[in-house]
Amino acid sequence: MPSPVEILQSLIQIPSVNPDGDPGTDLTGEENCARWVGDFLKKCGAEVDYEYVLPDRPNVIGRFPQNSGKEGPRILFAPHTDTVSIGGMTIDPFGGEIRDGKIWGRGASDTKGTMAAMLSAFYQLQDQIANLNAQISFVGLMGEETGQPGSQHFAENHGDEFDFAIVGEPTELDVVYTHKGCVWIEVSAHGKAAHGSTPQQGDNAILKLNRILDVALPELETQFAKYEDEILGLPTVNLGMIKGGTRTNIVADKATAALDFRQTPALEEAGGAMAILQSILETNGWTDQTSLEITCNSHPLHTDPGHDEIQRLVAMGSKLVTAPWFCDAGWLARGGIASIACGPGSIAQAHTKDEFLKIEDLEAGADYYRRFLETYRD
Repeated sequence: MPSPVEILQSLIQIPSVNPDGDPGTDLTGEENCARWVGDFLKKCGAEVDYEYVLPDRPNVIGRFPQNSGKEGPRILFAPHTDTVSIGGMTIDPFGGEIRDGKIWGRGASDTKGTMAAMLSAFYQLQDQIANLNAQISFVGLMGEETGQPGSQHFAENHGDEFDFAIVGEPTELDVVYTHKGCVWIEVSAHGKAAHGSTPQQGDNAILKLNRILDVALPELETQFAKYEDEILGLPTVNLGMIKGGTRTNIVADKATAALDFRQTPALEEAGGAMAILQSILETNGWTDQTSLEITCNSHPLHTDPGHDEIQRLVAMGSKLVTAPWFCDAGWLARGGIASIACGPGSIAQAHTKDEFLKIEDLEAGADYYRRFLETYRD
């Protein structure tokens, strides 16, 4: 029987870096990792499908058979197969080295560790899964680290097929049942180019954008007070980047600010930050001089903590918690699947230059998922 450590080492040694941005390597995409996971699921008795969301970037789906006469909830285990960039790492990102009681490499914490623990639990119980009073499935989601196209696609096509999803994220085996969503919006001001020696003949978009931000940012924070969540707190906005102009001696004809909004469920239900921004632009007569574009949209999460499967996890010793980050659970929940995030390890190690997962945490995660499955025995 392969140990959780051996499974995680194998997963780390298969590069699956998200290709967006600056991946730091040419070894990008989830295809090879998804194929390895699919082969492993078949050994555990699952029927496996691959759904290509983007070229060479599939979701891998495993469905375990359920014997006749057995009923119960349709449970989905859902880690993601991609990792962040390896740029700046100080260890071998694909080594899977064991040292100091830890497994080192990109994805060890986020989230190949949770995936290895889930796969280990399936392997241990492969002869029993069909007789559980639950229908068990797995999906390895592509693209979580940028835009979450994998969970979007899965939710749109399979949202009515499952009752509850455990999204694999490093939560120290606590249950993240609620988190904010994340929306990135680019605000662009448009002007008129002219020679730098005659700026009066142009219309400087940078100055225009500055005036817009001076009004919009305080107004956004004022309006956010209406959408405070008793658990998550207030929505927030961060001005992350400003770009404008082409040369010092040319009046800038375009300038863009990139804003990072963290939205509560109430704010999203009210139309989100985009609606507030549009209202601010309209009120000040700026709509003809500006444009707005959403470049990333990840939904907030709030699953009823009284849900039967959540209470099953709480009975195993997990605490109900929130998180400052977002994950695939938001899209799955929006698609109709009651979802939470729960997995071994700490988010403090995710995306770090020397990412690792403690072996004791990995083994505890495999045991946790196995015990969760065993709660569905007769």
